Amino acid sequence: MLKKLKRAKDNPDNFRWLIMLTVIVGTFLGRLDQTIVNLALPKIIGEFNITVSSAGWIATAYILANAIFVPIWGKLGDTIGRKKIYILGFSIFIFGSVLAGLSWNFSSMIVFRVVQAVAVSADYPTAMAIVAVTFREGKERAQALGIWSASFAAAAVFGPLIGGPLIDNFGWRSVFLVNLPVGIIGLFMALAFIQESVSEKKTAKFDWWGAITLGLALSALVLVLDKGLEWGWFSLNSFFSYAAILIFGYIFIQIEKNHSEPIVDLKFFKIGAFVNTLANNFIVFMGMIGGVFLIPIFAQMFLGYDATQTGFLFMPMAFMIVLAAPLGGSLTGKIQPRYVIAASTFVAAVGLFLFSFLDARSGPLSIIIPLSIMAFGIGFGMAQRTNIIASIVPTAEIGIASSVLALVRNIAGAFGIAIFATILNNATNSNVLSVARNSFVNIKNPFVMKQFAGLVILKAQVAAYGTVFAVASIFLLVGAVAALGIKVHKENKLEENIVIE
Repeated sequence: MLKKLKRAKDNPDNFRWLIMLTVIVGTFLGRLDQTIVNLALPKIIGEFNITVSSAGWIATAYILANAIFVPIWGKLGDTIGRKKIYILGFSIFIFGSVLAGLSWNFSSMIVFRVVQAVAVSADYPTAMAIVAVTFREGKERAQALGIWSASFAAAAVFGPLIGGPLIDNFGWRSVFLVNLPVGIIGLFMALAFIQESVSEKKTAKFDWWGAITLGLALSALVLVLDKGLEWGWFSLNSFFSYAAILIFGYIFIQIEKNHSEPIVDLKFFKIGAFVNTLANNFIVFMGMIGGVFLIPIFAQMFLGYDATQTGFLFMPMAFMIVLAAPLGGSLTGKIQPRYVIAASTFVAAVGLFLFSFLDARSGPLSIIIPLSIMAFGIGFGMAQRTNIIASIVPTAEIGIASSVLALVRNIAGAFGIAIFATILNNATNSNVLSVARNSFVNIKNPFVMKQFAGLVILKAQVAAYGTVFAVASIFLLVGAVAALGIKVHKENKLEENIVIE
């Protein structure tokens, strides 16, 4: 075994697919944690005797910390070593997971969730950079990045499927403690197979002020997206958040313009393909995460499924993402990326639109088929989007670029949930008035009137879901058209500086 590992270090190409499997384990585990914990919230609320509003901070604290630290880890990975940062983040994540599973009150839970989030934010930028420097050939790199990216989306799908049985059989603490055995396996794989890669360009002065101001701006953005519907989008709290976003965002940009080694290199945003790919990625993930957020609610509230049954509905979605990602990657060099991305986004839009026909009589296929179509579309373009980002920036700065991609995905998800929830709320209120105005009952019995009011609200809520998904599909159609503007020019690729140790 030692001889095999020695040969792997001497020739990393021999073990490149094991390296791929290693980072998939880390990415999947980290993203799974984001979704699986939401299922445990009712049990946590009961044990810690907290309100639903307070419990929301378990998720919010995680999202905030994750958003703040992604660019910091991405920069550190490029400069002091991606393997070092990956292993450090993974080790802290395992430790934080165990602590979260042993939480004794609400405050300790929040602290340990922040520890988890800070650690897991090291995974995405370093993992993408590790894959990019391991797979150098264009087509193979695109397929590899597509497969790895699929694990990101698949984790969101498998969360309910894995979490339901764990919570039902072993309690809510098991969703944290399960990270220990799986994490240890992933950690040993990382130590054995991942090769260290660093940029020749060493950081002389880390951009701490840029990191701080970006963190403050992102904190305000994620906070208002998460709490805006509860506070009111025009409330004083929301306006304070908007002001913080603008002020700290402006200061951040000024710092980055003048810093010799910025935490986010603004020159990337002068590359049209980079900006357009990020925009398409934002729209696609806003639609996917926003849609995946609402479907379990609809299935359980209106179709009568329990958490485990709902999880089974998502299994075909995970399969379609994993199937489509390498297929889309295989088209690298054969078809221009913009056509693949545009077509895939269009297919995803069709899948979302099919959800607009859901009603209280819908069967499981009414969810499985649209989910599968949407997932295939998202997965098919995933490799192309990720490969464009990896291909048009210097390899030495892939960690920074991938941290921007991770930020866009995280913020897109927060936008999707916030926008879809707001549309759902407004559409429901509007539909109640419309349905009530066009309905009547002949019997004035109080019991009958109560049932009548309940049916009016039920019909209004179901119709509101149709409105949300119709609007979401329009967003994706716009994204499909905009994707045609993605043009990759080889001259955008700057000189590469990379060292494999």
